[in-house]
Amino acid sequence: MDENNHLPVLGIGPYLIGLIVVITVLAFVLSVHNIIPVYKSNQFILLALGFVLIVTGTIFWLSANVSSSIDNHIKANQLVTTGVYSKVRHPIYAAFLYAITGSILIFDNVFLLVLPVIYWYILTVVIKNTEEKWLIGLYGDYYILYSRKVNRFIPRVK
Repeated sequence: MDENNHLPVLGIGPYLIGLIVVITVLAFVLSVHNIIPVYKSNQFILLALGFVLIVTGTIFWLSANVSSSIDNHIKANQLVTTGVYSKVRHPIYAAFLYAITGSILIFDNVFLLVLPVIYWYILTVVIKNTEEKWLIGLYGDYYILYSRKVNRFIPRVK
């Protein structure tokens, strides 16, 4: 198969996730040094939710990379719609979004909760205009139907 006719195994994702991690760490450092506002909630429920999100993110990442063998499917031009990919279309991005949000909750600066919303928006716009355009071009109606059934990052509650 032509190398230019499928997604790269490592596309724009690592750059986006790297940027998100750097911004989050910078926000933590700025919070510790009181350069940006710090609003503590001191709520145990947020701490517990933070751990749940980190664990969920880890499970999504492992399921997408190990259980689904996504690298092999990309190389073979096969769209994966089973396993964790039947829950969310982009579980690797979702995994990092959950883990970062969980970390922010554990860090306990409510002011920083704006970051996951910004990250979600950026990831949505970039993925929609890069990977999903390519996937629609390659898989056509099959991908469009799949995308109507399965959300990008957050599983549908039935």
